[in-house]
Amino acid sequence: MRVLLAPMEGVVDYLMRDMLTRVGGFDLCVTEFVRIVDQKLPHKTFYRLCPELHEGGKTPSGVPVRVQLLGQHPQWLAENALTAVELGSPGVDLNFGCPAKTVNKSKGGAVLLQYTELLHDIVKAVREAVPAHLPVTAKIRLGFEDKSLAIDNAMAIDEAGASELVVHARTKTEGYRPPAYWDWIKKIRAHTRLPVIANGEIWSYEDAKRCQEMSGCNDVMIGRGALAMPNLARHIRDNEPPMSWPELAQLLIDYSGYEIYGDKGRYYPNRLKQWCGYLKRQYPQAEVLFDNIRRLQKADEIVAVLQQSAAAAK
Repeated sequence: MRVLLAPMEGVVDYLMRDMLTRVGGFDLCVTEFVRIVDQKLPHKTFYRLCPELHEGGKTPSGVPVRVQLLGQHPQWLAENALTAVELGSPGVDLNFGCPAKTVNKSKGGAVLLQYTELLHDIVKAVREAVPAHLPVTAKIRLGFEDKSLAIDNAMAIDEAGASELVVHARTKTEGYRPPAYWDWIKKIRAHTRLPVIANGEIWSYEDAKRCQEMSGCNDVMIGRGALAMPNLARHIRDNEPPMSWPELAQLLIDYSGYEIYGDKGRYYPNRLKQWCGYLKRQYPQAEVLFDNIRRLQKADEIVAVLQQSAAAAK
């Protein structure tokens, strides 16, 4: 069984990847997407979104990080895919699942699920550009407005030469509303030869096991669930108990050091509040913490509250 860390635009950046892979249990991370329009991007764009390229394409814990591209032009995606692997990315992932309206309006992400032939052409072009020993993977949803093209899209990606496919078991229109339709992943697997990885609505060990049973997949990708329970990957693998609140309170302090001294320090207050929003699902204490920091805007004030929370939890 493999557990992959999902790409989450504006949430799972290199600092969060570092922290979550230190907690452990992940086999692979996928970056936030690199937006490709009509040009070959400079190296600095790839390094900014994936600083791990400076370290052989791995987090400090040694977990591989694959660059994800998003766009609609096969030629430009292919040229930039080659750049990504030349810089050290262990393969390339293609985003056909992002539901964001701003992305879809510019013909990127999930909107492409309406154009099966274009999906095929993109994957084929990228596969031909990337050396054969490196994987070219794709991430899709079950469709844009409905599931009518789910199987056709997966078959097209398979026929174009993709190495594996991650399926988020909802359409773009369904967004992130429960449930996830894991049974549809099993239908896709019945019509394709490539390995399929299940994604969507996995918050616990029980969810992961049920997803595996309904989808027929051995491997899973988790995103929001890992933010709600940072040791979710290990919880899924070994049924390890959820991280305790005292452990998590210390992790929040450690993360604060990453964010404040990282290049996104100015975003730290909003980042931490955003993370608390996910943690509230698993930890009632996170709701109290969020209430205590909600109106604070200075990093040192927030860290002081975190330290008080950690001391009280011991």
